[in-house]
Amino acid sequence: MFDGEAPGWFEPDRIVVTDTTLRDGQQGWRPITVEEGLRIYELLVELGGRGAIASAELFLYTPRDRELVKRIREYGAEYPKPIGWIRATMNDLKLVLEAGLEETTMLTSISDYHIYYKFGVTRDKAFTKYLTVVEEAMKRGIVVRCTLEDATRASLERNIIPFVEKLIALSERYGVTFRVKVADTLGLGLPFPEIAPPRGIPALVEALREIGLAAEQIEFHGHNDLGLVVANHLAAWLHGAGMSNCTLLGIGERAGNCPLEVMLLHYVGLTGRLDRVNLEALPRVVEVLEEMGYSVPEYQPLVGRNAFRTKAGVHIDGLLKNPEVYLPFDPGIVGRRADIAVTAYGGRAAIVMWLRSRLPEKLAESIDKDDPRVEAIYREVVKLFEESGRHTPLSDEEMTRIVERYFPEIQGKTRS
Repeated sequence: MFDGEAPGWFEPDRIVVTDTTLRDGQQGWRPITVEEGLRIYELLVELGGRGAIASAELFLYTPRDRELVKRIREYGAEYPKPIGWIRATMNDLKLVLEAGLEETTMLTSISDYHIYYKFGVTRDKAFTKYLTVVEEAMKRGIVVRCTLEDATRASLERNIIPFVEKLIALSERYGVTFRVKVADTLGLGLPFPEIAPPRGIPALVEALREIGLAAEQIEFHGHNDLGLVVANHLAAWLHGAGMSNCTLLGIGERAGNCPLEVMLLHYVGLTGRLDRVNLEALPRVVEVLEEMGYSVPEYQPLVGRNAFRTKAGVHIDGLLKNPEVYLPFDPGIVGRRADIAVTAYGGRAAIVMWLRSRLPEKLAESIDKDDPRVEAIYREVVKLFEESGRHTPLSDEEMTRIVERYFPEIQGKTRS
């Protein structure tokens, strides 16, 4: 649990993750079927259905979208709560009402780039259009989550604050709360307190807190165009935002969104609430998404095949002596284990670690670097690489064939 000095607006007991895999993830990847969407929702329930993942955004436009919403509502999980995603139009609001949802995200593009170039109107006209739909939603008791699209290119004084103040006034009039989604649409945000808004995420979030918004009213949604998406999401939490809007594996447009699984791990670190998550389900997430045709990058944090695997001999030697030397945390937390890849540069330590992790336990306990069989296997591995000019690590099958020549008693008995 985070126990350092935190900024004044940080409230660890009020932070949650929210999901947009079924909305922004789908939009940036490919359309999904109802059954695929339900499987993804079930994964979200398994990962954070005890309160860590508060909501899941859903499109409402096609019969397939609406059927998925229906199936998710019938599923009956408390978390993540299904919410809609619509544009600021009365026709779209009607879709929310027909779906029986209590809350919806609403696109309220906030930068002048969008207002003038995309819509071709003035700020006043854009805000009036948005607020007309928001007001109608509030009259019907629907909680609106206004997406401040392109917030990191919008004027805080001329655009963001005046619009949010109008939302506050409507909320007070109708007695219905609202939320804002601060969208770093192009990944331009910077996580440093010294940077002024709109690009400075800490200052931007704190400005919203200063005009009266509570933590649970502020959601941050970042993109990874400049490689800072996780840092920006953490900065938003630490400076007063309550919600971190993510997708599984960071699936999304261009360079992707913030990876939900990474923020869940940080959620545990900041709150100490491991009881609210089940990160051991992450291998299942990978399995399901790969079955759907998604290719998980080898070097993806937490879930990539290389995330807990090392090739360097010095690192492997450290792992043998104490796993904490080269592991940031126990991989078992996320359903993984530390592993090594055998190459010409792994040294005898790589051979020992491979043997200890694959041989029957009683035999594995007796293996060390001084074992003559380890020396023989090591020399054979080095010779193989030198003679073949190979660059890729040996597979388990290849290593098993070599090892069985020196440990004939274990044929067919290696552990996977």
